[in-house]
Amino acid sequence: MRVMFKVLAAALAAGAASGVSALSVGERVDDFRLLDQRGQAHQLHYLSDLRAVVLMAHTTGCAEASAFVRRLEQAAEDWAGKGVAFLLVNSDGLADRRAVGAVRLPVLVDEARVVGESLAFTHAGETLVVDTGGWRLAHRGGEGFEAALAAFLDGQPAAGTGRVPTSCALPKHQARSAATYVDDVAPILQRNCVTCHRAGGIGPWEMKNYALVRGFAPMIREVVRTRRMPPWHADPMHGRFANDRSLSVAEARALVRWAEAGAPRGEGEDPLLGYQGDWPEWQLGRPDLVIDIPAFDVPATGVVEYQYPHVANPLEADVWVRGAEILPGDRAALHHVITTWVETAPGDRRRPRRAGLGGYVPGAVADAHPEGTGTLLPAGGRIVFQMHYTPYGKATTDRSKLGLYFHDELPRHKLETAVLMNTKIRIPPHAKAHSDTAERTFARDVLVYDLLPHAHYRGKASEFRAFYPDGREEVLLSVPNYDFNWQTTYVLAQPKRLPAGTRVVHRTWWDNSAQNPANPDPSAEVPWGRQSWNEMLFGAMAYRYLDDGADTREVATAAGN
Repeated sequence: MRVMFKVLAAALAAGAASGVSALSVGERVDDFRLLDQRGQAHQLHYLSDLRAVVLMAHTTGCAEASAFVRRLEQAAEDWAGKGVAFLLVNSDGLADRRAVGAVRLPVLVDEARVVGESLAFTHAGETLVVDTGGWRLAHRGGEGFEAALAAFLDGQPAAGTGRVPTSCALPKHQARSAATYVDDVAPILQRNCVTCHRAGGIGPWEMKNYALVRGFAPMIREVVRTRRMPPWHADPMHGRFANDRSLSVAEARALVRWAEAGAPRGEGEDPLLGYQGDWPEWQLGRPDLVIDIPAFDVPATGVVEYQYPHVANPLEADVWVRGAEILPGDRAALHHVITTWVETAPGDRRRPRRAGLGGYVPGAVADAHPEGTGTLLPAGGRIVFQMHYTPYGKATTDRSKLGLYFHDELPRHKLETAVLMNTKIRIPPHAKAHSDTAERTFARDVLVYDLLPHAHYRGKASEFRAFYPDGREEVLLSVPNYDFNWQTTYVLAQPKRLPAGTRVVHRTWWDNSAQNPANPDPSAEVPWGRQSWNEMLFGAMAYRYLDDGADTREVATAAGN
């Protein structure tokens, strides 16, 4: 692996010192993922079940380029059903995808301009024919791309370059050698990556010095271009989120160009050597109450059914919870935890009172309630843990803990949770983008704090859309590239008011095809189920009522009765 990285790094560095080198016929076209003008995610190498991919450079600043767009749209009609994808790539650096205008084909918006740069696009209308068999460039040109594509599909050389419209020159690429590890890259890694890629962190390798980071430079380039890292999956066109951990356009551009320039070190001391960040054991500080979750022996292989250990609530008086955190014992084995207070004892057939106390999923941070809100934890009863374990080839014992944080004074508002769930889903075999919905209509005015979409291995995309009583609709959250390994709760930077009568529709798309590398069985019809090889349509919204029909003091009194 280390030798491969060195070879790839040398290849990236070759020709980088003088700027962009042309991607020539026969050379490999590297993978990338971009959103199109409609907010759908497109990954190049996902299209491996096709025969060819045609990529055309796009710009919004030249009228002449529209003729090439129309030609590509016509070609897409002519070759429909023949195993060819037709995509446009816009590397104008657009901040607003709506500027693309009315184009029928997907226009992939390359905000950081690193994809268009690696494809060596210089003019709008420039067209590439990519052989998906080995991801090699089969043709590069402009005029005559139709004939080149026909020749390629017929098994003939796709010869000829063809004229491109010189009046539609794209913005010139900047020199790649400007960024250095010391001045630019290490600070980006400190801000965005080291919190996981450190000793004791959940990252698979430690960013502790230049030598290690340089060795992984090609991988850094790849995960930034495909948007696998940092793990943030919300579409920036819809909403702003307090826990946004995405790279800025400038940061993404700097990392990719630095890797492509051969990962230069720069002058001065290594900023990561001996770096010690602020990584406390408990993210919210020492909890008011720590509860040991009963230990569980996870086998090396096999399927572990959901475990439901419970402990007696040690509190003798009611408290209001302001935050909760799960401290995982073995992050590799522990997939998720859901924590619930239950009033009745095991075996009691009465309908018990319940209260959610938070949980844990991959990529989770401490669950701190919004300011002024709380969850009532009555005295007595028991705390039940839903534990989902996934064996990873090594027998281990999980000893996780629950930390609870209490309000010193009565909070003003009771925090509520709305669940949008559909247990009747049936995902057809081999379906690439099957979708279904669940919804909730709010009878009272509410203030929404965060949104959580949840699916399993086949999850592809997700959204929450609000339909207001006055007829308007709004996307509250769009997750065009859902990742089962990073189940994020998206915390709104500004809580969202939804008036009474607002209907919220939560939609999930699943990829049950062989193109999904995580798919356990593309031939299966997939129902709802708790295990990861089945699926879920599950969404959660944290909110409070704006009219506060019963304040927290009345809630506590009612609970005591």
